[in-house]
Amino acid sequence: MKTKRDERLRLVFIVFIETQNMSETQITKELVVTTHQNEVQVALMEDKKLMEIHREKSSMQFSVGDIYLGKVKKIMPGLNAAFVDVGHDKEAFLHYLDLGINARTVNAFVSQAITTGKRSISRVQYLDEVPKNGKISDVITSGQQLMVQVAKEPISTKGPRVTTEISFAGRYLVLVPFSDKVTISQKIRSGEERKRLKTLVQGIKPRNFGVIIRTNAEGHNADELSADLDHLRYKWDTAVENLFASKPPVRISQEEDCISSLLREMLNDSFQAIHVDTPEAFKEVKSFVHLYSPEQENIVKLYNDKQPIFERFGVSKQIKSSFGKVVTVRSGVYLIIEHTEAMHVIDVNSGNRVKSSQTPEENALNTNLIAAAEIARQLRLRDMGGIICIDFVDLHDAKNRLALYRAMEEFMKNDKTKHTILPLNKFCVMQITRQRVRQATVIETTEQCPTCRGTGKVKPPILIEDELNNTLEFLFEKQGEKGVTIMVHPFVYAYLKQGFPSILMKWRWKYRKCIKLISKQSYHLMEHHFFNKDMEEIILWSEPSGDLSDDEENSRRKSSRNRKR
Repeated sequence: MKTKRDERLRLVFIVFIETQNMSETQITKELVVTTHQNEVQVALMEDKKLMEIHREKSSMQFSVGDIYLGKVKKIMPGLNAAFVDVGHDKEAFLHYLDLGINARTVNAFVSQAITTGKRSISRVQYLDEVPKNGKISDVITSGQQLMVQVAKEPISTKGPRVTTEISFAGRYLVLVPFSDKVTISQKIRSGEERKRLKTLVQGIKPRNFGVIIRTNAEGHNADELSADLDHLRYKWDTAVENLFASKPPVRISQEEDCISSLLREMLNDSFQAIHVDTPEAFKEVKSFVHLYSPEQENIVKLYNDKQPIFERFGVSKQIKSSFGKVVTVRSGVYLIIEHTEAMHVIDVNSGNRVKSSQTPEENALNTNLIAAAEIARQLRLRDMGGIICIDFVDLHDAKNRLALYRAMEEFMKNDKTKHTILPLNKFCVMQITRQRVRQATVIETTEQCPTCRGTGKVKPPILIEDELNNTLEFLFEKQGEKGVTIMVHPFVYAYLKQGFPSILMKWRWKYRKCIKLISKQSYHLMEHHFFNKDMEEIILWSEPSGDLSDDEENSRRKSSRNRKR
């Protein structure tokens, strides 16, 4: 027989979940893309809240999906695995289960392609399949050349993990060479749609190629699927062409860049805007959207404001608040997140959250539900993989522990990364395993003070006005600058612009020059940088002393305009 207390707890849970679901149905998604020097950063925003952050350097290698021609360095019978040289500092790990059933056929084809330039696999003669419980030494030998694909990026002290089961992922399909199977995503529920897609793909797929039909293919016609398949077939032909006369280790096919990969996986009707801050990236995104979803082409927008794009959309501030060891949620609830070599550990604390109208058990359940929603976000944001242990506030009732488990499943249903959630144990600890294909995103939000260099002593903040004024005097009167832009901390920005006349106005009247101020949240309090009229940073090598001659002053204060903002 249900008690009033059980009913109250049930209502607490239902109301909380329904609130979350209501917000999800009205979610507006935005993609914010910034390119800085050799790095691309992509932020996924849901209702102005940062959900995912992706970083990619132009020189980055060994990304998931990259295909290499490697050389087997050594066989490890005890592990039933091999180590393959693909050019990384650490040799790549290849397990027997990652060979694939047609590994012998693939290896024979690769050997022919290297020596003769053979490209077509339509008439390949299949060799004996690899048994499930065999030995790797029976399939490959030391010194053998293999075509492998990166399945897991290098993490910590480990090299990449590779597989010989090559696949090419597209928007709607996944192409699998040396296979004839056509499989379909389990997320497509309609029996009629599954039959239509399978029949359609079987009619257009090339011989000796398998195809996996993705969830995105639902509702799309033959022309769209055929175009996607042709694109994937071209990528395979290019990779095989690069095999001819190649010597390992060498990369023969590269996965699409960070922006294209994200758009391929996530682009749907829920996106309201895609903001890009460089013309080159804008053209790339525009062409991709035009190819796969022309009706959404107008959502791609070029951002050309002087304020950094991450500052404009509040990404920088959220990064600072979300990537620390301590993450404040709301209502006094906070998380403590620790990263170790073996696992990630999250501790949930209620802080000062207490509602007098609720029992301790109800308060604990509410606290855990609030924390669970934030934890689901943190797993996506930090891309935490492997084992995650969460120490929730103690719940004594088994029904409440079950309710919290169901809630966590609900919060993580939008997480596309493969994961498994285990029920809470009697200590109210939850274990989650989440597929790890790359290093977890760790952004250090604390740093040694660049002003005091760790000494704990800084210049008096009141002198910032004089310091800026002296630098302006040097730039205008001795260096001959026509206009200057100063980037400062928001507090300093407000101080320089307050009142009438403000300090900024006085400088403009004094020097009769164009002086602009821009606030930047990522700066520390006393940090400031000067830019010329072309927004090229002016590097100041020393502070004006007043004790040097003009020539000495000019030599010490030599500016460089080769580094752009």
